[in-house]
Amino acid sequence: QKKVMTYAREIVPSFNAYLYFRIGYWIAKKIARMLYRVRVGLVHDEQYAAIDTGSTVVFVMNHRSNMDYILVAFLAAERTTLSYAVGEWAKIWPLQMLIRAMGAFFVRRKSGNPLYRRVLERYIHMATREGVCQAVFLEGGLSRDGMLRQPKLGLVDYMLRQFDFENDRDIVFIPVGINYDRTIEDRSLVRSLDPEAEKRSWWFVVRTTIGFIRRSFFLMIISRWRRYGYAGVNFGSPVSIKNYCETRGVDFSKLDRGERFATVEDLCRELMGAIAGVVPILPLSILATIFLGVREQWLDVDEIEDRTNIHIRDLKKKGAPVLEIPRATRIHAIGDALDHLLLRNLIEYSGDRYRMVSKNIAILQYYANSIVHWREEK
Repeated sequence: QKKVMTYAREIVPSFNAYLYFRIGYWIAKKIARMLYRVRVGLVHDEQYAAIDTGSTVVFVMNHRSNMDYILVAFLAAERTTLSYAVGEWAKIWPLQMLIRAMGAFFVRRKSGNPLYRRVLERYIHMATREGVCQAVFLEGGLSRDGMLRQPKLGLVDYMLRQFDFENDRDIVFIPVGINYDRTIEDRSLVRSLDPEAEKRSWWFVVRTTIGFIRRSFFLMIISRWRRYGYAGVNFGSPVSIKNYCETRGVDFSKLDRGERFATVEDLCRELMGAIAGVVPILPLSILATIFLGVREQWLDVDEIEDRTNIHIRDLKKKGAPVLEIPRATRIHAIGDALDHLLLRNLIEYSGDRYRMVSKNIAILQYYANSIVHWREEK
């Protein structure tokens, strides 16, 4: 019992409404708009208005960056609070107190302790049953190669394990797709895929982070700092679990473990497909795809613009959520993306032509992978 109380105190948040709406919302908005041009799309207001107000809403999303926590919390804060699951990285004083007050709950992601998992399961079930609005990264962790990962079933299974669709309040999953013209952690994420890469020390990470912040402030002072392009968030069509159970003849509370896991897996794959369908397609992802397609070939601005227009046209034919940029200003968006790639040494420039820098091909691939699922025939 003593261990249970220890685990419960560690997991359960201590939500503070004033801190969330007055301080947290203001900080999240300032950071998001300072770093990116934030764009929101595919918000089906009439579908959301039809959701039963007594339902538990769960946002399920892909995980591109640790900025996701800030970005989605800021965008949703005018309508609801969000409770996130955060890992051990956030258990640092005073960050731990702030995150807990913002409604997040802590999860030991790699814990195999059955007692701990049971306490975590019970908390998530109770929070869901009582209507706490939650946000779940369905992939379970950050994408390291830029592609969408297979869904993790744990948290969704905890929510549905004892769900009685005839008597319990409805659970409504809302797919959310997130993408960035620049992911702040991109080089670290890609580097982690290399088994021969030297492991970086804690001091190296701290020193690099401080240097990055200091350099950014210096560029702001001399008016040369620029935002990291677009950050896009798309909200998809809600999925009612009551309707899901009724139309498919499923009762999660009566399934044995094997059947329940198979059913939850089918649901999570369906949700993951819905997320893939709303991940925003941003200018830099398209340019990365173009440069990877021609490899060492040089391209001038007119060729890049033509290829970009062709990609946008083909993607829209497939129903892809391409960021809406007026055609008259599209050349400026392309120019900004090219400048961004040049600044980060991902492409090189000679005369009036551009080509990719071969040694940084993995970073370009990371951004191209965010839309790779649309390059396959739909």
